[in-house]
Amino acid sequence: MLTYPKIDPVAFSVGPLSVHWYGLMYLIAFVLFIGLGRWHIKRRPELGWTAQQLDDLLFYGVIGVVVGGRLGEVLFYQPGYYFDHPLEILATWKGGMSFHGGFLGVLVAMWLYGKRHQKGFWQITDFIAPLVPTGLAAGRVGNFINGELWGRAADPSLPWAMVFPHVDTLPRHPSQLYQAAGEGLLLFALLWWYSRAPRPLRATSAVFLMGYGVLRFIMEFFRTPDPGIFSALGGGLSTAQWLCVPMILIGIAMMIHAKRQTAH
Repeated sequence: MLTYPKIDPVAFSVGPLSVHWYGLMYLIAFVLFIGLGRWHIKRRPELGWTAQQLDDLLFYGVIGVVVGGRLGEVLFYQPGYYFDHPLEILATWKGGMSFHGGFLGVLVAMWLYGKRHQKGFWQITDFIAPLVPTGLAAGRVGNFINGELWGRAADPSLPWAMVFPHVDTLPRHPSQLYQAAGEGLLLFALLWWYSRAPRPLRATSAVFLMGYGVLRFIMEFFRTPDPGIFSALGGGLSTAQWLCVPMILIGIAMMIHAKRQTAH
């Protein structure tokens, strides 16, 4: 059994400026997006993307992730708290970013990018889908460093069960690391492999929706559920699991449509 190594959330300070590990993880995520994006452009030149377009995509994506992620946390998970403490909405360095909110924010940002640059929406989402999971992995590492979003109680005999002393004395699943490996690295490997060759329009986006939805749904069984607006729906599911259900269903419908379009 392991003990959570309490980590200072501040990576380093320069005068009055403190740089938090959580913010650095987002920076790493954006760097990975650019690096993998340039690699993807080289291996699939027929997609017609350029390095400059990739940089522009990142700019739109950063805004979508930050605004959507924070609003998702506020509206989906802790509306009561943030409505009572509105200034805390701006304290993104403390953590508290909803994937599903960030996902919706990115979709809006990509739609706006497409409108301005004459790119089809699905053309954009198919291109960026393989570039996203490594950033998700970095975000989960940030959650682990912050000591937040800890897992459910685990069997003490589990070698990697971890006690989070700031929570209680129970051995728990280090679910942040599970998610980094599953929704991050495993999903990246799947999408990077799938996108290596031409696929029907929407198909790569569909794989992302289904893959993330299924993996996140599973990972939630190891993570202490967050209170949220959908928890009251019951069924023993968390808010995140309820949010994953439409992702999976939409992904399945998109894949069927993509395959049918190809057949015709």
